[in-house]
Amino acid sequence: MLKSMTGYGIAVFDSGNTKYTVEIKSLNSKFLELGLRIPKSFSEKEFQLRNECNKQIERGKVNLSINVEKADSTVKAAGIDKDLLKHYFEQLKAVSAELNEPVANLFQLALGLPEVIKYEEETVSEDEWKIVEKTFQQALADFQRFRSDEGNVLEQDIKYRIGIIQQNLELVEIEEPKRVTVIRERLNQFLADAVGREGIDQNRFEQELIYYIDKLDITEEKIRLKTHCNYFLETLKNADANGKKLGFISQEIGREVNTIGSKANDANIQKLVVGMKEELEKIKEQLLNVL
Repeated sequence: MLKSMTGYGIAVFDSGNTKYTVEIKSLNSKFLELGLRIPKSFSEKEFQLRNECNKQIERGKVNLSINVEKADSTVKAAGIDKDLLKHYFEQLKAVSAELNEPVANLFQLALGLPEVIKYEEETVSEDEWKIVEKTFQQALADFQRFRSDEGNVLEQDIKYRIGIIQQNLELVEIEEPKRVTVIRERLNQFLADAVGREGIDQNRFEQELIYYIDKLDITEEKIRLKTHCNYFLETLKNADANGKKLGFISQEIGREVNTIGSKANDANIQKLVVGMKEELEKIKEQLLNVL
């Protein structure tokens, strides 16, 4: 089963006093690009969060955010450094007098300068971290469900397009026998116009015709294309199916389709080949978003 690299998951826990929200979003990327937005108080848990994301998310451009909302939003200050406040205030007054500027709001300005107000450093208790960790796991599970659902949609679309390629291949097999007759008539007519029918050496003509048709033979390409399509569908069923492996198989499919197109020398077969190429390009676009 396929998984999409696009995903979204969210989980919320509200204890009454505090509301915890964990949100995970991802887009496609060749590697895991993890961006974390977490409160400073959880910074010591960042390594643990990154490890868990590495194990479970694997690939994608991922944004993980943890938001903590306190019911009591009052920020407690540890205290005011009065000496520093006075120092700042006196300096500001001196500069104002020197520049002949009004002294209004200097106290408020001094109060906002660095280190004047010292806040209590927030810490996270083990009980609080257990709540956040559980909420994170719930968001991660929601995120993985989203990826699986999206992957199922991608899988059905890719199967449909491989089916069209297989149908076109069956039509190529129907058209191919007609090609020999057309080539024979075309060459025969060309020689008749050039040297006259009496001047054609039929034995030599048959030898050259066999050689020419052999150069245009697409039997091996058809067999390989059929095999690659079947292998692609078998790989889709595997639990370890991934975008990279399917991408490699799609390259092999494209190689055989291109060779059939270059050797076909037939308008009807060329139309079918163009249809196969169109479907294959759509498959490749979808695989870019497969994990």
